[in-house]
Amino acid sequence: MSDPLKLTATEQAAAIQSGAMTAETLMQATLARIEEVNPTLNAIVSMGDNDSLLAKARAADGEAPKGPLHGLPIAIKDLVDAKGYPTSQGSPAFAGHMPDADSPYVALLRAAGAIIIGKTNTPEFGLGSHTYNPVHGTTANPYDTTRSCGGSSGGAAVALATQMLSIADGSDMMGSLRNPAGWNNVYGMRPSWGRVPDDAGGDMFLHRISTNGPMARTPQDLALLLDVMSGPGDHAPYAQGFAAVGTPKSQAKGKRIAWLGDWSGAWPFEDGILDLCQTAVERLADCGATVEAIEAPFDSDRLWQSWTTLRSWSMAASLGAVLDDPATHNQLKPEAVWEIEEGRRLSGLDVHHASEIRSDWYRTAAQLLQDYDALALPTAQIWPFPMENTWPREIAGRKMDTYHRWMEVMIPVSLAGLPAVAVPAGFGANGLPMGVQLVGAHGTDANMLDLAAAYHEVTLWPQIRPPVL
Repeated sequence: MSDPLKLTATEQAAAIQSGAMTAETLMQATLARIEEVNPTLNAIVSMGDNDSLLAKARAADGEAPKGPLHGLPIAIKDLVDAKGYPTSQGSPAFAGHMPDADSPYVALLRAAGAIIIGKTNTPEFGLGSHTYNPVHGTTANPYDTTRSCGGSSGGAAVALATQMLSIADGSDMMGSLRNPAGWNNVYGMRPSWGRVPDDAGGDMFLHRISTNGPMARTPQDLALLLDVMSGPGDHAPYAQGFAAVGTPKSQAKGKRIAWLGDWSGAWPFEDGILDLCQTAVERLADCGATVEAIEAPFDSDRLWQSWTTLRSWSMAASLGAVLDDPATHNQLKPEAVWEIEEGRRLSGLDVHHASEIRSDWYRTAAQLLQDYDALALPTAQIWPFPMENTWPREIAGRKMDTYHRWMEVMIPVSLAGLPAVAVPAGFGANGLPMGVQLVGAHGTDANMLDLAAAYHEVTLWPQIRPPVL
């Protein structure tokens, strides 16, 4: 086998289980690729020792396959615990923290035979869609190493684009599985709420605006990883015992897709993005789908009001103790402090009113998705920006009033907890990648993967390798 890194994760796993390739061979190739490109990109951090990782691969070769990921290397996003590796969350307040156990879905990955090799870089506390932090530094975009790779699952997306990994995990509050996928020419999926288990501690009911999910270079590999990450259906009150998504069927014929574009002019976009993304969505017509541009179904200001209230309330709850602790008080980035302070200004009725708006939008989206099989939106409003910038201050002449306003296109999905697959849309005249979100009704994760698989067959964008290779 000449280059095992050119195989998909599904193909790698099949080759190992059939004996056509060893886990040690795959690990050797993986470590060589990391040594080749990671010093320039800084996507994988807190790497394990090469000798130890090779020994784990040899051990995998000497035992019966544990599960569908047997022998596959994976690095875990540095917001999530993987025993044996530090979880810094990109913050000096937690640098060097060694967890006692795996987070729930990481334990599922190990049980399925995956070999954890390190962590993938993320912004501090995952805040902001630009992967930089004072612990591990900045991750560069492999299609232009002077530009941002997005975030917060930026390290994962870059590792996939450069074949350092064939599958990767991530998390998504405000597009963190979708924006970096689009900016790195790979696939990312935010699954339906409740499908992938979160940490068992703390509140299990109120703060439901984020979820974990898979990233890959093909929809088939997204499905492979999602089914492993999903685990049993009794881990949280919102878990519903979802059926496995299985292998995507590449089905688009007869499907109706609603293109939402710039939400009837509510959101600014840099030149070229809307045209590129609409052209990408229309490729589904080549597969037998019908694509229809529609007007915005809900008021964008109400969406933003609900989102900013619930997000700041959630951040105040999760990070407030870190701000209050004298030992860590001065170790939070300004955006984190701002979120906490905004959240602490809210009353219970403020949060209730935000939840009412969210409920109105969910009902609206559910009704819309009875008429359409999927909604389509771009994965970003701006092209990858210079990596030395912390966040974009304006888009197309419109000032951004918060550090995350430039990602407003992400919040309809996040507020409603809908499944969304980010698919590559191709490249702009500037040579930079962009993506499209395909969004379905709650619980229709398999249908969205079927659509993505059909799209993949007629585009194959991830086969365009980044210049860094």
